[in-house]
Amino acid sequence: MTTSVTTQPAAIERTYAAYGRPAWRRVLLNREMAIIGLLAAVLVVASVIVPKFATPTTMGYLLFDITPILFISLAMAPVMIAGDIDLSVGSMVGLSSVTVGLCSQMGIPIAVAGLIALAVGAIGGLVNGLLITRIGLPALAVTIGTLALYRGIAVGLLGTTAITQFDKWWTALIKARIGTTGIPVVMILFVLLLAAFVIMLHFTPFGRGVFAIGLSKDAAVFSGVDAERTRVILFVLSGVMAALAGIYYALYYTSARGDNATGMELQVIAAVVLGGVSVFGGRGALSGVVAGVLLIGVLSKALQLVNVTSDVVSIITGVLLVLSVIAGSVMNWVQSKRVRPVPGSIQSKTA
Repeated sequence: MTTSVTTQPAAIERTYAAYGRPAWRRVLLNREMAIIGLLAAVLVVASVIVPKFATPTTMGYLLFDITPILFISLAMAPVMIAGDIDLSVGSMVGLSSVTVGLCSQMGIPIAVAGLIALAVGAIGGLVNGLLITRIGLPALAVTIGTLALYRGIAVGLLGTTAITQFDKWWTALIKARIGTTGIPVVMILFVLLLAAFVIMLHFTPFGRGVFAIGLSKDAAVFSGVDAERTRVILFVLSGVMAALAGIYYALYYTSARGDNATGMELQVIAAVVLGGVSVFGGRGALSGVVAGVLLIGVLSKALQLVNVTSDVVSIITGVLLVLSVIAGSVMNWVQSKRVRPVPGSIQSKTA
C-alpha cells in the first residue's frame, strides 16, 4: 500500500521574518536612534570646541532651562501620535503660574496652590478634549482658540504686574542640585514621569489604542478602541503637564506673570517632531522625543556660550526640524521600495 504525502504550498509557510525587518534593524535603524546618535555627536563636538561646556554647572543650567519643555513633551507626544495637536500648552503654563502666584499671595501653601494649578490644567485640557471629540471641531482650531483664551485669562488676572514672592523653601528645592553632579533635583520627578508615560504609551492596551487612532481612527473604533475617551484623556494629561511646567516656571524664575512661556508651544512641537513623532500621527517613541528636546537644548546652550544670537539659534532649530521631516519621508519611501514579496504570494507571482 502506498501512502501519498501532500505538501503545503510555499506561500502558506509564513514566518515573522517574512513581514518585518530583523530585530536589530528595527531597534537601531530608525529615526529615534538617529536623533540619539546626532545628540551624542553634538555633545562630543560641543564638549571639545565650546569652552566650559562639559562642566556640571553648564549641564545643570541646560537641564534647568529645558525642564518645562521636557514635562510638556511627555504629554504632547501621545497627543500628536493620536493625530491631534495642542497649541494651548504655552498659555496654560502662563495661567498655571499665575494661579500659583495668586494662591501664594493669598497665603495658601505652595503644595495646595500646586494642586489647584494642576486642577486648572486638567480643566483646560478637558475643555479642549470635549470641544474636539464631542462637538467634532478640529484640534488645531480649538487649541488656537484656547491658546488665546487661557492667555487672556492669565493676563487679565494680573495685568502687567508680576508676583515674585514665594516660599523660599520651595524655590530652593526647585533650584537644588544632586550633590556635585550639577543635575537638578527636579530631574528625579521627570524620570519618574518619563517611566510612567513610557509604560502607558508603549506597554499597555491604552497606548496601543493611541497608535491605532493615529493610524486610522475608524479602524481603531471598529477594533474596539474608545477613540473619543482616549483623546479626551490625552488632552487632560497635556493640560496637567503644562500646568506642572507652569508651577516649575513660577518657582524657578520666582515670577508669576500672565505672559510667561509665550511661544513655548512651538518649541515643544519642534522638539517632538524632531524626535521622530509623525505630524500625521501613528508613529513615534518617547526615547526620540526626549533626545529631540535635549538636542535642541544642547545646541542652544552651546551656541549661546560662543555668543551666537537667539535668532541664529532659531534658524538652526528650524532647519533641523525641516530636515527631520524630510528625512522621515525619505526613510519611509526607501523602506517601501525595499519591501520584498513573500514567495508564493500574489505579489511575487505578478512581479
